Amino acid sequence: VLQSSKVLAKKELSYMPIIGWMWYFLEIVFCKRKWEEDRKTVIQKLLNLRDYPENFWFLIHCEGTRFTEQKHQISMQVAEAKGLPKLKYHLLPRTKGFAVTVQCLRNVVSAVYDSTLNFRNNENPTLLGVLNGKKYHADLYYLMFLNFSFTIGRRIPLEEVPEDEQECSTWLHKLYQEKDAFQEEYYRTGTYPAVPIVPPRRPWTLLNWLFWALLLLYPLFKLLINMINSGSSLTLASFAFVIIIASVGVRWMIGVTEINKGSTYGNNDNKQKQK
Repeated sequence: VLQSSKVLAKKELSYMPIIGWMWYFLEIVFCKRKWEEDRKTVIQKLLNLRDYPENFWFLIHCEGTRFTEQKHQISMQVAEAKGLPKLKYHLLPRTKGFAVTVQCLRNVVSAVYDSTLNFRNNENPTLLGVLNGKKYHADLYYLMFLNFSFTIGRRIPLEEVPEDEQECSTWLHKLYQEKDAFQEEYYRTGTYPAVPIVPPRRPWTLLNWLFWALLLLYPLFKLLINMINSGSSLTLASFAFVIIIASVGVRWMIGVTEINKGSTYGNNDNKQKQK
């Protein structure tokens, strides 16, 4: 069902060339992360998914932004002000978006899947590292909404998630306290408190990649050889210019994903809530 994956993502991503445009046409739910402006739009897009013709995953990152020490410190100040238990490894979850998602997709999806991702040996993966062939070791502990039954991971039937917004908020805070305990266990032992499942290696993935690489790269290499044989300086210069522009564009899009260039969401927003 990866081809039908959906996600609640920040609207800035929809403006990214190619990837953002593709997400827009795939009915990804975008938000400005300002609930007063987002509520109506997010609800409408979620209701549209009720009629989606295929099975789908819906991923929601309830913390709303990536973890940094500065954001964590501010988030825990908010937790203290609201009388909520402090979290050691997570930011305080944003409960309104989660509650609305549960309300809009109830009776359509069957369960919530709690998911946590860690990388071993303090690895800090980047897309640029992946493109350069660097190997990362990930441990995944299966929050995803599914409109079909699935048995792997921590499955929470949607009937167990309260429908009332305040009760749903309390339930989510409790879930994140449990997630924090899981994370504590992971940092202490290097594993999650569950029986690990190691997926088998599948040669078909490599064969599929090789097939499409050969099919698509053959015309490109043939074009390159023809241009070199033509001896036209203008043609070669134009081709080199296109390659440089494409390389710069790819690196710019990768730079958007780096955490040191991430948004200040979670810093300024929480500071305003404290005032």
